This record gives sequence, structure tokens and C-alpha cells, in this order.
Amino acid sequence: MSSELLPIPENRVVVSVGAAGVDFLAAVAAYPKPDDKIRSTSLMVQGGGNAGNTLTCASRLGLSPRLVSKVADDSQGKTILKELEADGVDTSFLVVAEGGNSPFTYIIVDDQTKTRTCIHTPGYPPMQPEELSSSTLVSLLDGARIVYFDGRWHETALVVAKEAIRKNIPILVEAERVREGQDDLLELADYAAWTGAPSVPSALVSMLLRLPKLKFVIVTLGEDGCLMLERSVEEHPQEEEIDVDRLLELLKQKKDDQPTFPTYISSSVAKLRANGIGTVTGRLLVGTAEKIPPSEVIDSTGAGDAFIGAVLYSICANMPVEKMLPFAALVAAACCRAMGARSGLPQRTDPRLASFLSRGDPSLVK
Repeated sequence: MSSELLPIPENRVVVSVGAAGVDFLAAVAAYPKPDDKIRSTSLMVQGGGNAGNTLTCASRLGLSPRLVSKVADDSQGKTILKELEADGVDTSFLVVAEGGNSPFTYIIVDDQTKTRTCIHTPGYPPMQPEELSSSTLVSLLDGARIVYFDGRWHETALVVAKEAIRKNIPILVEAERVREGQDDLLELADYAAWTGAPSVPSALVSMLLRLPKLKFVIVTLGEDGCLMLERSVEEHPQEEEIDVDRLLELLKQKKDDQPTFPTYISSSVAKLRANGIGTVTGRLLVGTAEKIPPSEVIDSTGAGDAFIGAVLYSICANMPVEKMLPFAALVAAACCRAMGARSGLPQRTDPRLASFLSRGDPSLVK
């Protein structure tokens, strides 16, 4: 395989409205019981926030991210800006409040179970839509290939989303959990992703029926990989209906548990039926995660953000979804090999990504 890197996508500007903060990560031998007093095995202070992490990932892969968020003029706010700028994220659209506090999160990483517990303190004062002027909005979206929202600052996000729609810029919405204003954003979205939340394929069918603009929806499932439902743009009236839950079981039977390299299994385009919900025409894909040796798993903080960052890159690079799913899984796995959400995020020159970002095709198993 040639080692020559593919060109960076010509249209690579990614705009985001979302969270940027500071993470205080303390690793412990085991999660404490109530009223325990324990010592950390290691401590790290690092930038965090879904949008901040995702755009850092996207920037390292070669995109040009612009972030809309709000921090305070405290020491943490300065740290947030400095770290993002060092990673190539355009912070000129961030609002800096006089007084208040920047967002921060305490994260307890359990060395034994490799889980993390987050205690988040929101930033104050909150961002207001009027803090993004009309002229700034025009500059923000100039040349943008895609807009991404993590569900924070929803009123400002909706202003940006409506302008993106007017300019025919596609939208990806991450729905880590239910947030205020999320449904309004999802109605405008071309792509949706659920990170760290279990789901069933019938729920994905429900989403495509409720949100006719969606091209695909992805649910990440940690070490179990991901599940994707892609809408078909063509009708296939000759296709018989198939129960989507039954289809998932058939796809799982085809999954090889041995390969360590991420891959995918896809159904053909069919009429997918969810009992009591309805039918959509599309295909279901099961993406596998990289099998990381237990000794290499350090911390899963930010793995979902890394996955979304890789999805953003894939959309900008016009990757087929068959290539996108293993690529995103590989990037997320790299994140899990280091402490914090950003330490393990790979650069586009990382040899582990060569099969996706160099000339030549990765060896995928269908």
C-alpha cells in the first residue's frame, strides 16, 4: 500500500456550537465507597467539552474547525482558549464573559473497571443568542462544509442552524442525552449520532419516520461497536418487508468475533419494519469496535467525541459509510489508549490511520 497521504478535503471548514471546558481527571485504584478517603493514582488537567473535544479531533485529522461557545475571563477560560488554539481550532467566535465561571468537569477514572464518572459544573453566565451578531454569523458560516451541534447553548445553536439551512449547509446533531431544545435541532438535521446510549433498531426506524430530513442515524455502543440506519433515496417496491429487530440478529450472526481491526456488516436495501411504528426504506449496518488489549485501555473519556470527529472528517472527505464506520471506530479506540479526551487523539499522519487516509483501501470485511 502506498504511504502517500490523500489530499486534505478541499471543503474542510467545520462549524460547531457547543461545549468547551476544562476536565480535572483523577485516576483511582477503585471507585470510592460513600465517605471513603482515597488517593489518586494519577491526575491530569485537560481541555474538555463535547464540541471542544470533537473539533480537536477533527482538526488533528486535517479539518478547519470554528467553535462558537462561551467561557469566562478566569484562568480556566484562558486555558480553554489556549489549548484549542494550539490544536488549530478557530476560537475567534467564542464569547468571553467578564466574571462568572468557565465550564469544568471532575472526572473519576476507575483503573480497575476502566469506567469514568463525570461531575459537571456548567459555565456562567449562559450564552445568549444576541451575543452572536448578524455579521459574525455570516463570517462564521462562510465556506462551511458542515455544521455540528452537541446540544449545548441550544438557543444560539438554533439561530446558527436556521442560517445553515438557508445556505444549504448540512447539519449533524449529536444527542448524547436528552437536552432542552434538542428536538428543534434534530428537525433540521441531515445526520444524527447517539454516543454512549443504548438503542434498538426500531427506535432508529422511528427517528427516520419522525425526521424525514435525516440521511442516517448512528448509535455508538462502546466496545460493542455501533449501529447505523441509512435511509435509501430510492424506493424499492419489489423488496419484501423485514422486521428490523430480526434483521439485526441476522447481521450479528455474520459478525466475526476474531478480527481486531474494525469492520462492518451491512444489509441490502430493504423495507425495514418496526412493529407498531412503521416502515422505512434503507439499510442497516453493524460496525465493530477495535479489539484493544486490556493492558492498552486507559480511559474511555471522550471516545464518543472522537468518533463524531472522525464522522465529520468522513463527510467532508465524501467517504462511503462502509469506510466511515471502521475509520471512526479506529479513531475512538486511539482515544481510549490515553488519559483524558484529547491525549490519545491521532494526527492524520498516524500510521494506524494509513489504510484510510493514504492512497489504497483498507481491508474491510463485509
